[in-house]
Amino acid sequence: MSNSTAVKSPAKATAAAEGPVEKEKIPDQAASNDGEDALAKLLVADGVITQKDLEKGQRVVAKLGRESTVLAVLKQMGVVQEEQICEVCKNHRFELPLGDLLMEMGYISRAELRVALKLQKSSSKGEKLGEILVKKRVIKEKDLARILASQVGMDFVELNVSDCDDSWVEKISAEKAIQHGLFPIKEVDDTLLVAFSDPLSESAQTVAGQLFQHPILPAVTTQSAIRNAAAALGRRRSRQAVMADDIDKSSPQGLVNSMIQSAVARGASDLHIEPLKERVRVRFRIDGVLREHADFGHDKLPAVVSRLKVLAEADISERRRHQDGRILFEDPKSGAVFDMRASFYVTVHGEAVVLRVLNNNNTVLDMSQLGMSPAMQERFKYQGLDTPSGVIIVTGPTGSGKTTTLYSCVNHLNNETTSIITAEDPVEYVVDGISQCSLNNKLGLTFEESLRHMVRQDPDVIVLGEIRDAFSAESAIQAALTGHKVLTTFHTEDSIGGLLRLLNMDIEAFLISSTVVCVVAQRLIRRICPDCSTPAEPESRDLQLIGWSAKDAQGGDFSVGAGCESCHYTGYRGRVAVFEILVLTEAVRDAIIARRTSAQIRQISVETSGLVTLLEDGLEKAARGLTTLEEVRRTLPRLSSPRPLMELRRLTGNLQ
Repeated sequence: MSNSTAVKSPAKATAAAEGPVEKEKIPDQAASNDGEDALAKLLVADGVITQKDLEKGQRVVAKLGRESTVLAVLKQMGVVQEEQICEVCKNHRFELPLGDLLMEMGYISRAELRVALKLQKSSSKGEKLGEILVKKRVIKEKDLARILASQVGMDFVELNVSDCDDSWVEKISAEKAIQHGLFPIKEVDDTLLVAFSDPLSESAQTVAGQLFQHPILPAVTTQSAIRNAAAALGRRRSRQAVMADDIDKSSPQGLVNSMIQSAVARGASDLHIEPLKERVRVRFRIDGVLREHADFGHDKLPAVVSRLKVLAEADISERRRHQDGRILFEDPKSGAVFDMRASFYVTVHGEAVVLRVLNNNNTVLDMSQLGMSPAMQERFKYQGLDTPSGVIIVTGPTGSGKTTTLYSCVNHLNNETTSIITAEDPVEYVVDGISQCSLNNKLGLTFEESLRHMVRQDPDVIVLGEIRDAFSAESAIQAALTGHKVLTTFHTEDSIGGLLRLLNMDIEAFLISSTVVCVVAQRLIRRICPDCSTPAEPESRDLQLIGWSAKDAQGGDFSVGAGCESCHYTGYRGRVAVFEILVLTEAVRDAIIARRTSAQIRQISVETSGLVTLLEDGLEKAARGLTTLEEVRRTLPRLSSPRPLMELRRLTGNLQ
């Protein structure tokens, strides 16, 4: 939830500002059996679901024959959304113990709750139930904070120091913010919105009142978010860099700062500095498309390149060879730090530079946030990720979001009982609880050397950043043969292409068929700008080009972007992921061993494993108004004729 939507109504703000929440109103333990399905019954009472829905959920739970809850089942069935559940929790403040709430929403099981309560009872440190669940990796810290916020009737905020009001931030030290678990955000309706890691801490609210001398509107965030905000605040105060406004924009330092700041502000993934015959062109890649930003004279190019080489720790005296480097750029104005990969390429008109902006917020997406359709996500989880061993490959071209998907998988697998180890070049997401290695050939930290030591670390899951050659491919296969689960990425056109490329690397067909569990192909395509999206009937020519008839497209809600200031009049803003998930069934494995063609393997996959191609998933998303047919046709490979829309909706689970 953004900070702009984190503010309560004036009535709630007044109530929240009157005083701290009484801690004893929330029992930190599980309720008795009388509380079973209590939240589901509250949903019925508030009209969010019907009594018929509740009874249906109860019947499903009875048939499952395992630990489950009605609410968790209703969420999986799409009868109710988590946002609706949280809203009901706010309306019925303090009625449910935290343990029951987490269990009913499907975040923890009854067995996990019982164990956590026993640990809490035996703890000499007085740990809270939530702290134990996070420590044992039963639940993610962010999920716990979000549910806790709804339980105490507050809002959950994604804390980012760059969004906070400097006039209030200056009133608190980084040390005090961490010590008391609080951070000021901004003033709203004569109250100060303050994020707390423990919303029930009377001492923290007392400190906030003393520090800010202003009515407080409390919100909830994670302790990690407060630590990160405090660290950013400390860097801002300790740095001695000159403010961007005081730097001559025409100087090399000012020009570099200006370009990087503009690229980040526009949400660019790459910044291109390209020497042409008569000028130097600067372009940004935004939503996967290059757009011209500015240009400058050749006389400034050597100084600009030298400045970037200094930042990237490259050799400034070498101008005849290509070089690579990495830049940690600290914005002199906001204090935000941006991690960028730098590439220097020698051309006939001078050195060209490309800066790739790596993950900035270090936020690993939950699997539900990737954009997979419900049926795809369920098949990928249960037939791919939850298998005990084997290779799972995420494939696609550069910039298609493979690393984001890979780490979403890691996040799903990361728990107290699983040992995860990685070898990456470089580490783009830092995840607590796993062992990550950033390869560095200059230091002798090579892939070969790292892999040799990885298997001695007794891992359950091995994450290889990328399969680049026959050695890395064979290493992944061998690790899977010894009982490990291996996650890696690959550069191929589609999921079938990933299997064929392994064959072309001289990996035996029987080894591929016996170790590869699942291949996920993906692309990122531009999303229609929500501010200027307008309904539009697809033209017959567009339908013919993708292999559809008007009848095939029936039932679709197609849209286009008219163009507005928010999207710079392009009609697109942001991107949406498109997936193709190939689960290797016995029929597919037999086809690989028989070395069938890609078309034959694809047809077998469609018939036996429920494969939905990249084109088909893109078309289904276009029919929901997320993107356009033109963008689907421009971006996605057409390797076979797509099936009708209604069939695709059935296969993806997006029935309307």
